[in-house]
Amino acid sequence: MASPEAGAILGVDVGGTFTDAVLISGEGIFTGKAPSTPEDQSIGVIEAVRQVIEKSGIEVSEVGHFAHGMTVATNALLESKGAETAFVATRGFTDLIEIGRQDRASLYRLEAAHPPPLVPPDRRVGADERCGPEGVIRDLEPAEAARVADQVAEMGVESVAVCLLHSYRFPDHEKEIGEAIRQRLGSGVHVSLSHDVVGTFREFERASTTEIDAALSPLLAGYLERLARTCADEGLPEPEIMQSSGGVAGLDEVSAHAAVAILSGPAGGAAAAAMVSRHSGEENLLCFDMGGTSCDVCAVEDGAIHEAASKKIAGRPIALPMVDIDTVGAGGGSIAWRDSGGALRVGPESAGARPGPACYGLGGTRPTVTDANLMLGRLAVGDELAGGIVLDEELAVKAIGELADQLGVSGEECAEGIIRVANSEMVRALRVVTVQRGLDPRRFTLLAYGGAGPLHAAGVAEELGITSILIPVAGGVFSALGLAAADRRRDEVQTVLAAEEELDHEKLAGLIGEADEAGWDLRYRGQSFELTVTDHSADPARLRELFESEHEDRYGYSDPSAPIELVTVRRRFIEEGPGFSAGPPPEEELEGPARVDLGEATAYVPAGWRLTGSAGGLLHMFRER
Repeated sequence: MASPEAGAILGVDVGGTFTDAVLISGEGIFTGKAPSTPEDQSIGVIEAVRQVIEKSGIEVSEVGHFAHGMTVATNALLESKGAETAFVATRGFTDLIEIGRQDRASLYRLEAAHPPPLVPPDRRVGADERCGPEGVIRDLEPAEAARVADQVAEMGVESVAVCLLHSYRFPDHEKEIGEAIRQRLGSGVHVSLSHDVVGTFREFERASTTEIDAALSPLLAGYLERLARTCADEGLPEPEIMQSSGGVAGLDEVSAHAAVAILSGPAGGAAAAAMVSRHSGEENLLCFDMGGTSCDVCAVEDGAIHEAASKKIAGRPIALPMVDIDTVGAGGGSIAWRDSGGALRVGPESAGARPGPACYGLGGTRPTVTDANLMLGRLAVGDELAGGIVLDEELAVKAIGELADQLGVSGEECAEGIIRVANSEMVRALRVVTVQRGLDPRRFTLLAYGGAGPLHAAGVAEELGITSILIPVAGGVFSALGLAAADRRRDEVQTVLAAEEELDHEKLAGLIGEADEAGWDLRYRGQSFELTVTDHSADPARLRELFESEHEDRYGYSDPSAPIELVTVRRRFIEEGPGFSAGPPPEEELEGPARVDLGEATAYVPAGWRLTGSAGGLLHMFRER
């Protein structure tokens, strides 16, 4: 539980359908759920907070820590919406993002295209300067910096992205252009400098990340400013924000760089999963977070969450460390439909919070996964959800019946088909983070959470050959629990490009500095891509040993005679979070078929499965046959 000195701990996670809140105090863990409010997410946040404050019986002034995960930046990126932005690059390289790389968006679909840049051609500005990998080739004159600033000012933009060649090593020209723009346009315009946002080489990925950061930061900063004002009015502490890397950071830091919060919401669940791994002794977990709109999956191996040095979100590369999460558009609110070939499909379109599934009675008429679960008896008729929503079976049966008629099957067959199709989508995502990474899912335990995760856990596990499932009792608000208990983190990345013979203990120790954790991107000389290993010893021999082991695991071979290169060093600074206690074992023991009410979620136990209470506030479900 929270320590009395620290006060109560609050975590709030905004999803596509519901906003979840968890409050941890000396009296226990209290949970709340409110419908999300897409027009202004802070409205749903405060409603969920008021619920848990009322349940806990504490005073608002007793809340000492507030962590928040949200989908503001995620949604804006998925919808290609953001502030009007200008892009400044070295002259001749202004179309860098549009040119991209030679890979196709889809290998076998020639009509598929990469998403267009967020900045159109008429808002791209070339700066007459040039740096190479060894230093300045053409100086940036003060008059040129002023000219660039004047040209940007004429565009009337809200934000500016600056990405000059080799600025990860020689950032002075970017700093000078940034300062000229700020002097010319004032504090009302946001400026993102690539060396400050990313700090690593590879111009395209660095430029893409900087463009995203610039386009989304004004939008995110506006939301966080409104939220901070509302929190102050409510007597709550200023919220800290979950980053994509799985740790929280200060509001001002995230407002200045929205790119670090693209996976803000799902990362909370990953942080909680790592804590469950420590509490339960289960070192290998597949995290299965199914909500109302989407399903997020990731892996915990040997007690550590899988992380990625960069990822593509909505087809756009982001070169920042983040939890290695894969997402599919399959959630409780995902709409089932018949395609032109007569096949049953589910998602990615969602009924969202409004109107929601047909059974919510809020005006939705199209069948969803939630309607199918209700019709099959996996949800209880008359259950009341957040916001006073009562599940109406008659509306669910009507919506599914209309689709069943189109497909030429019975209503029950249609409902079962909806569940199977949704499960197959989520299985595909879980295979991405296991089979495609060389991992056998059968040696993992499935950790199921989110509002709909425990409902579908057994079906998904059976398709993957998994026989053991863990379900947190607080699974319906699990990401919010992770937010409340997460560490505070700051990540730094620096491209080094050093040959093996240049590395010694003194140089490596200097690169680590005061960091709490160090990661190293290494490759054999001549390779195009790197592998990341984690080590704090500053021992060159140890780095080689770890790299060759990782190379063997990933590619099936290693070459002790080949020289290696250190490409990038990754530093992480950690301030330990409040955490949460494991709690007593739940008192449950039953055989399927059965359903278990978890408060904010429902677990479904099919025939052939048994569910028992487990330590740490967990339920353990396993196959009997």
